Amino acid sequence: MGDNKVIHFEIVGRDGAGLQRFYTDLFGWKLNTDNPGGYGMTDPSQTGVVVGIGASQDGGAGHVTGYVAVDDVETALARAAELGGTVVMPKFSPGPGAVLGLLADPEGHVIGVTEL
Repeated sequence: MGDNKVIHFEIVGRDGAGLQRFYTDLFGWKLNTDNPGGYGMTDPSQTGVVVGIGASQDGGAGHVTGYVAVDDVETALARAAELGGTVVMPKFSPGPGAVLGLLADPEGHVIGVTEL
């Protein structure tokens, strides 16, 4: 696998627009919401990594998730399962140029993996 750097984390919850206002007011972050879902994303030159803020897809309470860059999402998910973790969401693409998957460690902590 490559460098496996943390490149993204997201904050999602019931009120995506409210969360976006909170974090922009708190930290002065500028969010690009120019996408069909209005998901806000920072420029990593401003925040160190890309921070995504929006509504949870299932309308639930939400979560904070970090994403690690990997060479291949399917390989990383399979390795996580071999090590006692579980695949929470198999490889998928939420939009052009984005390939993601979610896994849980043996204690249930969820992280994402993404191909650059």
